[in-house]
Amino acid sequence: MPALSPTPPPADAGRDTALLRQLRPSRIVVPAAIGLGVVGFLFWRSYRPGDLAPLLHAKWQWLLVTLLVLWARDLGYIYRIRHITERALSWRQSFAVIVVWEFASCVLPSAAGGTAAAPVILTREGLPLGKALAYTIVTALLDNLYYVLMVPLVVALAGGALYPHGLQSAFVQSLRVLFVLSYVAVSAYAGLLLYALFVNPRSVRRLLVRLASARGLRRFRRQAYGQGQQMVLASAHLRGAGALYWWRACLSTAFVWTARYAIVGCLIAAFAPMNADLFLFIFARNITYKVILLLAITPGGAGIAEGAFPTFFGHFMGTASMTSFLVLLYRIVTYYFYLALGVAYLPRWVARTFGRPAGPTAS
Repeated sequence: MPALSPTPPPADAGRDTALLRQLRPSRIVVPAAIGLGVVGFLFWRSYRPGDLAPLLHAKWQWLLVTLLVLWARDLGYIYRIRHITERALSWRQSFAVIVVWEFASCVLPSAAGGTAAAPVILTREGLPLGKALAYTIVTALLDNLYYVLMVPLVVALAGGALYPHGLQSAFVQSLRVLFVLSYVAVSAYAGLLLYALFVNPRSVRRLLVRLASARGLRRFRRQAYGQGQQMVLASAHLRGAGALYWWRACLSTAFVWTARYAIVGCLIAAFAPMNADLFLFIFARNITYKVILLLAITPGGAGIAEGAFPTFFGHFMGTASMTSFLVLLYRIVTYYFYLALGVAYLPRWVARTFGRPAGPTAS
C-alpha cells in the first residue's frame, strides 16, 4: 500500500542536511537487526529436521521470474519518474532518484515511506523546488489512486477469504476495521489531492488552515498553510500537462504497483503448486497484508513485516520452516537488497549532488 503521509515541507539547506543525517549508512543497522532477529526467532521456533526438503525441488524458473519482475518494476519506477518530471532528469539521474528514494523508504518509518524525502532528492538533482513538490504530489496521487481502484477488485476477487483464517475472531475483526479505515483515509487523501490539483487549490489551503486553527491544533497552523501553498504551486505547474502525460503516468504507476504486489506469488510458486486463480488470490491477500504496515513505526516496517508475513501466507507453504525461509527470501529481494544498494550508492550520490547548490526555489 502506498504511504499515506502529509505533503512534505519545502526543502532548504537545513532540511537537506537533516535528511542526509537520516539517510546515513549507519541507519541500516537497527532495521536490519530487527528484521533478521524476527526471522531468526521464526526459524528457532518452527524448525524441524526435514522441514526444508522442498528447497531441493524448487522451481528455479519461478525464482528467475521473480528477479525479472523486480527488474521490470525498478525499470518502471525509473521510467515513471523521468516521465513525470517531463524528462528534466536524465536516465542516470532517474536511476539515482529511485535508488535514494527506495533507500529512504527502507530507513524511514514505513507509514511515511520515502515521500517526505522526495522533494529534497529531486531538488538535489537540479529541479526547482516548485516543480519538485509538484512531481512528488503527482506520484503520491497516482500511488494512492491505484490502491483506491484496486481494493474493490480484490474484494470482489477474494471475498471473505481476503483475511487470514484460523485466527482469533477479534483480531480478524480488528483487521477488517483497519482495512476499511485505511481505504477511507487513502480515498479521502486522493480525493483531496485531485481537488487541490485540478479544481481549487486555494480553497484546500484555506480548509487546512481553518482545521489547524482549532483548539489543540494551532501549533500546526503554519505547517498546514505551507502544505496548502505547496498544492497551489503544484496545481500551477500541472495545469498545462496534456492527456498523454497523465495516460503514461497512470499506466506506468499501474505497472510498477502490479509488479510489486505480484512478487509474493512468484516466490510462493517456486516452492508450492500454483495456478492462475491461486496467484490472483495471493495478489489480493498481499494488498490486505500491506495494511499491517500502516501500524509500523519501525524503519521500512522492519520486524512487523516479517512477523505478520506467516499469518497471511504461511498456509501456502506447507511447513512453518518453509514459511520462515520464504519470509527471509521475500525481505531479501524487496528490502535488504535496497538497503545494501543504498549504502553502496549513497556516498557517490551525496558527493555528486551535495557538492553543488540545490535547484532554485522558483520554477
